Amino acid sequence: MKISQIDLYQVDLPYSGGVYRLSGGRSYTSFDASIVRITTEDGIVGWGESTPFGSTYIAAHARGTRAGITALAPDLLGLDPRQVDRINETMDGSLVGHNDAKTALDVACWDIFGKSVGLPVCELLGGSTGTPMPLISSIYAGDPQDMRERVADHRQRGYLGHSVKIGALDSEGGPALDAERIAASLADRRPGEFFIVDANGGMLPETALRMLRLLPPGLDFVLEAPCATWRETISLRQRCPYPIVIDELAQQDTDIAFAVAHDVADGVGLKISKAGGLTHGRRHRDIAAAAGMTISVQETTGSTIAFAAIVHLGATVPARLLRCILNTEDMVSLRTADLAITRHDSGAVLAPAAPGLGIEVDEGVLGSPVGSWSL
Repeated sequence: MKISQIDLYQVDLPYSGGVYRLSGGRSYTSFDASIVRITTEDGIVGWGESTPFGSTYIAAHARGTRAGITALAPDLLGLDPRQVDRINETMDGSLVGHNDAKTALDVACWDIFGKSVGLPVCELLGGSTGTPMPLISSIYAGDPQDMRERVADHRQRGYLGHSVKIGALDSEGGPALDAERIAASLADRRPGEFFIVDANGGMLPETALRMLRLLPPGLDFVLEAPCATWRETISLRQRCPYPIVIDELAQQDTDIAFAVAHDVADGVGLKISKAGGLTHGRRHRDIAAAAGMTISVQETTGSTIAFAAIVHLGATVPARLLRCILNTEDMVSLRTADLAITRHDSGAVLAPAAPGLGIEVDEGVLGSPVGSWSL
């Protein structure tokens, strides 16, 4: 089996909540998706997506994603897409870093792999645990009462996990405002719910410690990505009474190994495009699992195509370590595909049983390719 054609699409994904606000005054109203279709010489089609969370989240931006795919695609023509490690070695040899560009191509290869053998991708990644996976909401930073209401809205829709964004600048209210946001978001906490308080690297050890000392006692949450650097995170960890989860800092395989070796964190927010795709994502899963770290499988953002990859990788994480998965398709108002997941009354989901990613892509919403390469 050989890759005979690669097509690249650009799609704008409006944020379904209007304006998404992060720490440091960052805000977003739409996300720029790069979607890839890979076709083999015998007609099997695979899909993948990479949608950076703007250009101020990590070192990735949408035009760069497409530039990277443009550089990589010609070198993949003629290769066997089922040999995912060889595919990744080729990409790493052609382009250093730029995990976001490699992700869409890697995921599309896994989709083809599954379709070629009649199995869902999760079975190829190690096998589904068969345990329904709780979904996590994404509660952008705002007025404390408004955040409380948005948590309640997601709770009614079956979400068991909630990612509460913080990181106010001093000019916006600083640590005192963030403490109010956390207390309000957790005010109606139900048994079985899981809360991540996520600063997206927007705090200093000083501001984080000031905030933590303003919190009322008895709150149950984990602190995700409080600081932007390893040094700051290690400094805070020594004095933080809450579990710490890394996210933006965990991009390469070696980052997960470093976090384990230096006991930097208790868990990892595993974002697939940040890792470089499912091939490296499964390595992150295995390193973290071997160290007893909890795992939330997420993405920077994205449409249903990105969500499908999340579902399949999440399905393979040992149930005792999996905290939640992120429903990216709920974050955007444009639907790019249908995904046949099984939803339980609890709000948790199971991966589809269909071969590959289990998606039916609506090519009509993608428009014409912005790039095509063929043998």
